[in-house]
Amino acid sequence: MKEAAVLVISYLLGAVPIGLIIGKVTRGVDIRQYGSGNIGATNVLRTLGWGLASMVFIGDTLKGLIAVLLAVKLTSGAYQPYYVIGAGLLSVVGHSASPFLGFKGGKGVATSLGVIIGMNWLIAAIAFSAWVLIVAVTRYVSVASILASLSVPVMMFFSKGLFGQPVPREYTVCALAAALLILLRHRANIKRLVKGNEPRFGQKVKIEEESKQAEDKGE
Repeated sequence: MKEAAVLVISYLLGAVPIGLIIGKVTRGVDIRQYGSGNIGATNVLRTLGWGLASMVFIGDTLKGLIAVLLAVKLTSGAYQPYYVIGAGLLSVVGHSASPFLGFKGGKGVATSLGVIIGMNWLIAAIAFSAWVLIVAVTRYVSVASILASLSVPVMMFFSKGLFGQPVPREYTVCALAAALLILLRHRANIKRLVKGNEPRFGQKVKIEEESKQAEDKGE
């Protein structure tokens, strides 16, 4: 029963729409009505600025981290790694398919980062550094998110050779599943990249002039 409770809590924790809450509480804005319609930090940055975007990013990251730490703390035995990856994946699924938003939500990048921090902080740090570098070079958050997320299961798979300490194979499977979910959630971004009209990092949106977009719902 305790293990089942951890999984349910992890899903509900991930489902909390922090971007939406912060937008409404601080500015009286439904972030889904502006920019890309995303509830994540990138769209909050474009519409509400760095300060609130940082709060959303930290909050979404903590959702994944707390889910993993709860599973580590409250489960034990041979099946613990499976409860850890279950809690981590469910927090990401909750963010992407929140019951509070009609089972819609974000892309899960920040929440996935929190999950990876809980599993292996060094790999998370390298992936985040890669994300920052790719954004700096390309100015595309979507490209950075996809490539950084795909790098995580690769680093985990080769962790013994890279870091001298193997990561449990279950964690590698979890990271791969999260990366594939992130890739799936970036379908619209990939289409816009091909067409050449994907917004670049730092591109601003004027709230008073922006109407709700028809595509790319989520983080």
